[in-house]
Amino acid sequence: MARETFVLFSIAHWAGLIAAALVVAAIVAARRQLRHPARNRAFRYGLAAALAGSELALYAWYTATGQWGLYALPFQLCTMTLWISVLALVTKSRIAFEISFFLGILGAMQALLTPYLVVTFPDFRYFHFFFAHIAIIAAGVFLAAVDRYRPTARSALRAWLWLNALAVPAFVANRFTGENFMFLARKPPTGSLLDLLAPWPWYIAQLELVALAFLFGLLAVVKAADRWMLRYKA
Repeated sequence: MARETFVLFSIAHWAGLIAAALVVAAIVAARRQLRHPARNRAFRYGLAAALAGSELALYAWYTATGQWGLYALPFQLCTMTLWISVLALVTKSRIAFEISFFLGILGAMQALLTPYLVVTFPDFRYFHFFFAHIAIIAAGVFLAAVDRYRPTARSALRAWLWLNALAVPAFVANRFTGENFMFLARKPPTGSLLDLLAPWPWYIAQLELVALAFLFGLLAVVKAADRWMLRYKA
């Protein structure tokens, strides 16, 4: 029997988007309760384990189904930020937080809005895709809303530099494997925000400016939320 393909903004897609919104809302709403040392530790390590477990489950699925390939190398942005999010949760590293918060949230949000996904519910890869990307966003939100790490203009710029640094191994891997890590070799065949930009390779230069705009846009959202909470003592 042929498997159904993923359709943008279908019921299956909306279910994933709604799940992401609910997770973020729940973390923000429970931020005070999650600051209790025991609950904080349990949530941090639990989320780190969930992130790592989701990726290990994908590797197990590749093995069980015989679908290992060069595309499974860990050079996609969300794969790299997933493991950096684990590091941030476990070590509370400020550098890891900046990468997890800015690149993790923005990369996962873009992935959720325009998924590079062929299969749909109830395929394992559908569940893995949405679970992993929602968990990446949850890690950044948790560290900011609960542990009160605060991004700054300098950290936004550092995240932009880290984005370019992470692109280097992805670019090299693309050259040697013919894959398309971080979509540096070509635009994805499925619809994405890249379709609004110039053809390859010019869209890569445009992405530098788009990334900066999104990084500072996310920073502005945090600053606005801080002002709102201070004003209403939320």
